[in-house]
Amino acid sequence: QVQLMESGGGLVQAGGSLRLSCAASGSILNINAMGWYRQAPGKQRELVATIASGSNTNYADSVKGRFTISRDNAKDTVYLQMNSLKPEDTGVYFCNADASTWRTARRNYWGQGTQVTVSS
Repeated sequence: QVQLMESGGGLVQAGGSLRLSCAASGSILNINAMGWYRQAPGKQRELVATIASGSNTNYADSVKGRFTISRDNAKDTVYLQMNSLKPEDTGVYFCNADASTWRTARRNYWGQGTQVTVSS
């Protein structure tokens, strides 16, 4: 199994910044894409940004130019730098990893989520 541990959420005023981190651990054989998703109250979970193992990135239109996803393959960690935050960015942010272990085939893993609240 792969465990994903998110950190870095919190309360920030509009226009502020936060940096989320997600560290993967376990009997990891390989991690392909990693990403961040978010879920606002009463809404479905949505993609925020993904990064492939080769560092190709993909962003939701709503965060382009404000958020930057990056990863440190040596640490099995993905980051999300969030700048110019808006109240509509509020939600629980979930880390996702497409990974395989020495015992299990490739599959998706999810973290527990970290709350981001942006006040107006």
